[in-house]
Amino acid sequence: MLNANDFKKKQILFLFTNRGDKISFSNDNTVIKDSSGKIKFQATCYRIFMICVVGNVSITSGLIQRSKKFGFSICLMSTTFKVYEIIGARMEGNTLLRKHQYEYQDNYIGQKIEQNKISNQMNALRCIRSKSEYLKEGIELLDNITAKLNEDMSYLEVMGLEGNAAKVYFPRMFDNVKWFGRKPRIKSDYINVTLDIGYTMLFNMVDAILQVYGFDTYYGVFHRCFYMRKSLVCDIMEPMRPIIDYEIRKAANLGQCKIDDFEQFNQRWVLKYKKNPDYIQFLMNSILEYKDDIFLYIQKYYRFFMKDRAGEVPLFEIHMK
Repeated sequence: MLNANDFKKKQILFLFTNRGDKISFSNDNTVIKDSSGKIKFQATCYRIFMICVVGNVSITSGLIQRSKKFGFSICLMSTTFKVYEIIGARMEGNTLLRKHQYEYQDNYIGQKIEQNKISNQMNALRCIRSKSEYLKEGIELLDNITAKLNEDMSYLEVMGLEGNAAKVYFPRMFDNVKWFGRKPRIKSDYINVTLDIGYTMLFNMVDAILQVYGFDTYYGVFHRCFYMRKSLVCDIMEPMRPIIDYEIRKAANLGQCKIDDFEQFNQRWVLKYKKNPDYIQFLMNSILEYKDDIFLYIQKYYRFFMKDRAGEVPLFEIHMK
């Protein structure tokens, strides 16, 4: 039986079938090899939390049997990390967890999550090497907003501060391009389109891990519940969004993300089809750099809820280069 320290060492493995990756087993070890036969990952099955299969694959009964025996999940994903099936071990019958979810009616956790996001936005701006006075002013303003979120506030007051933070943050994060404002899902310019792609990939990653733990992903703590909206996923990914923002800023500086890669239809910008793999690649790499951090954050959040919200709300920290 695994103890608590063993559980901390659990791993998420990624199998990219579109790149020719293959999986095999040897003496209760999982081995993932690339198209040339070189070993990419090797881990004992006892240490695996989840195997994420990105792309099309044929699943054997032996793989399913091992997932049941060793207690790991097999998450089948599209190339943008969208989950279309989870097989093997999962905690979908975790009724105690869901009971705790449904009983919670306060704003405190949501407020702390938003505070965590704004703090990470501030830290992302600090990672920009050349700091103008405009940028320094933004960092100070975000710091002040973060401090205000230590006070007791209503839902609408928190929403107001979040909106104010966005108005400070985004023009400074994207001062290296023509920035017209954050407009989700409207596709008003190529940067907003790229942000939507990156956020969707991040959303799908968080969704997969939350599902394996047995959360009701439609029941959030800050985002209001609407029909078929995974409000909890929206909540949990909030502090992680600066990962995508900063990566897109870097990509614009390096010429990886540019207006020529897009075309316009009826005032909506769309990424050219042939450029899809390039954008998925650089956005995916930025998310995978944080895969362990994302897993540990959700693990801490799970334990926080299972202990009936005893202790401090978990924090997600960024470590950008």
